[in-house]
Amino acid sequence: MNYFWSMKKKLASLFLLCTGVLLGQNTGSLNGRIIDSQSQLPLEGATVVLVGTSVGVVTDEKGYFTIDDIPTQSYNVEASYLGFESQTLFNVIVKSVGNIPLLFELSEIAENLDEVVLVQSPFKTSSETPLSTQTFSAVEIETYPGGNNDITKVVQSMPGISPSIGGFRNDIIIRGGAPNETVYYLDGIEIPNINHFSTQGSAGGPVGMVNVSFIREVTLSSSSFGAEYDNPLSGVLAFEQREGDVNKFGGNFRLGASETALTLEGPLFRKNKEQAAKTTFLFSLRRSYLQFLFELIGLPIRPDYWDYQWKIKHEIDAYNSLTFLGIGSIDDFSVKAPDEFDEEQQATLEQVPIIDQRSTTVGLSWKRNYKNGKGFMNTVVSTNRLENVFARYEDNTTKTGTIFQNDSFEWETKLRFQATQFSENWKWSSGFNLQNSAYQNNTRFVYYDIAYNTALNFAKYGLFVKASRSFMNDRLDLSWGIRTDADSFSKGSDLLDNISPRAAISYALTENQQWKFNASVGRYFKIPTYTMLGFQNHTGTFLNQKAAYVRSDHVVGGIEYNLTPASRFTVEGFVKNYANYPISVLDGVSLANKGGGFEVLGNEEIVSDGEGQSKGVEVLFQQKLSKNFYGVFAYTYFSSEFSGADGVLRPSVWDSRHLISFSGGYKLKRNWELSARWRFAGKNPFVPVDLEASTEAYPELILDYDRLGEVKLNSFNLADIRIDKKWNFKSISFNFYFEVQNFLAQPNPTPPEYGLNRTSDGAEVIPRSLKEISTTDNNSSPLPSFGFVLYF
Repeated sequence: MNYFWSMKKKLASLFLLCTGVLLGQNTGSLNGRIIDSQSQLPLEGATVVLVGTSVGVVTDEKGYFTIDDIPTQSYNVEASYLGFESQTLFNVIVKSVGNIPLLFELSEIAENLDEVVLVQSPFKTSSETPLSTQTFSAVEIETYPGGNNDITKVVQSMPGISPSIGGFRNDIIIRGGAPNETVYYLDGIEIPNINHFSTQGSAGGPVGMVNVSFIREVTLSSSSFGAEYDNPLSGVLAFEQREGDVNKFGGNFRLGASETALTLEGPLFRKNKEQAAKTTFLFSLRRSYLQFLFELIGLPIRPDYWDYQWKIKHEIDAYNSLTFLGIGSIDDFSVKAPDEFDEEQQATLEQVPIIDQRSTTVGLSWKRNYKNGKGFMNTVVSTNRLENVFARYEDNTTKTGTIFQNDSFEWETKLRFQATQFSENWKWSSGFNLQNSAYQNNTRFVYYDIAYNTALNFAKYGLFVKASRSFMNDRLDLSWGIRTDADSFSKGSDLLDNISPRAAISYALTENQQWKFNASVGRYFKIPTYTMLGFQNHTGTFLNQKAAYVRSDHVVGGIEYNLTPASRFTVEGFVKNYANYPISVLDGVSLANKGGGFEVLGNEEIVSDGEGQSKGVEVLFQQKLSKNFYGVFAYTYFSSEFSGADGVLRPSVWDSRHLISFSGGYKLKRNWELSARWRFAGKNPFVPVDLEASTEAYPELILDYDRLGEVKLNSFNLADIRIDKKWNFKSISFNFYFEVQNFLAQPNPTPPEYGLNRTSDGAEVIPRSLKEISTTDNNSSPLPSFGFVLYF
């Protein structure tokens, strides 16, 4: 009898638990913090309101706030404080569970403007970077059609970004530059690799590594780079991560089109539950299942990857905090022969590379706010390592008969310091970076008779200073900066050669700052890649040790019209002039035309004699969430030319002339949302295959760079659509999405593919020759997929 009574109680408890979990919940809560952007100290008594409602609270003595019992939908959230510019965070989705903590950084108003109501721009421009800047929030990334929660795919649809050839890689190709001209920072820590199966010497790959659940916002600068950044030629992509929840444990489970991911977060070492924790954590683990899908549908390739990410932040006191973060991946790309012969699959099986790649970045940063409230300093120690085995074989399935093999690692250990001081209306920043670089490479390329084993260990160093100030009642913003870099190995340039000045101006043409003129000029440098510096001939001579740092000179100017506090229209003209660009001695072509495929970029002899120019005009309209709509539309007209060994400027493989991008969404009732994106690129030049040389080198395909510019791909035209629906329950929140990529069924332009001429049963035709492979549907079929996120 006691047994049945006990079972009855357990069943009743289970029923109540299930009821609590599944019962619909129409309210949620938001929490966050408001700080002074200058002192980085909390603002007590600041007001937070949900725009369009009467709901609002004030912050406590540590700047924290919590708003409870909010109906579950999307809001714009405004923070204000007496004597400071108000700030609005747009498109904040309130769920019953899993809401991201918010962070507001308010800027103090000049003394003579105390009675004027000023609103901080939501478009994240600054006096140092007044133009060529785009920012996406985590919400905009999560609901991005065709992105599969992949941040780097979302970035590809930003203005001025060209799609990679075929459109399936995450190469960041900005305004006619090459794929390796952008640098990447995660909370101020440089991460050289942000993609799985990345191209060594560049950074692109088919799948991004950064977990969207960690992100507060992503900012891409296409020019006017901060002086604290070394090595950018075309872009700086900065990921700002959020902190874990200071009040409670939680997380989410994500199932996408190609992988699953688990994210956990919450407080650590919390003694008093009535107070916000001083230590928080975020941790995620992601696993692909593409290899299982490809096996199921009979494809010969097996891409397999893991990635992991973490962030721990500890607030020592009001003035000091420590952040420990890391990100890494484990990638394995292999093949398996299909059961039945298919010429397209056979060519893929023979030509794809076999990749075994590991990457890790770990960093510890100490931030100290000055007690006088006039500035702060950041000290960062980090290390990153890339291990890459990239090979092709005569038989990829058994990995026998080596045709090409690159077995290498890159290991960097870095110290970065930056101090920021506010003094008499000026903002000053200065700092330095020290880096130890270790590189090893064992390369063999049979066709070109290349074989060497190299090892490098050298120091790289740089320093910078920059300043900015507002004049004329904040209508005129001026900034300038200078940095220089050098290293202890390369002999092509030194600290004096690599002096990198830059300046920017922003002037409000009207008193309400609705119209603005913005302009910037700058000179930027990038060290040659390790693959170039470490290349040796048969005698062990470093052939590229005299390579100079690549130089890029930018001139950008434009007009900005702020239609509303949530929308803007801009027109920009830009010119980028390149010098010291590496030219391949083997192919006689600028390396700007390489790096956008599965390869090792720069592993060859080069000369630093190349020049280049990219110029154009860009028109943009952007609207943050207003009247249920948000979106970005941009058109870029440009040209991109680089010189080869003959010194003649020719159109590069990125010279599509026309780029159009649109991405946006509309909020429907009952937590439904419809979003879409469209990307268009004009006809791209491509490098045709040298059939005679490739027949001899097969399965290695040799490109005929002498014919660059003779043929072009058709225009790239891709449109995706997505619909999201959110359900909110007491203890969980559930988001389901369905999307269709290429819903207009447009063919994806790719260069002709070649394979060995074979009989219908797969036997090689003698004498050996190559034939063009006809693809099944020219990649024109719409691709439906679905996924979900479970918050708990």
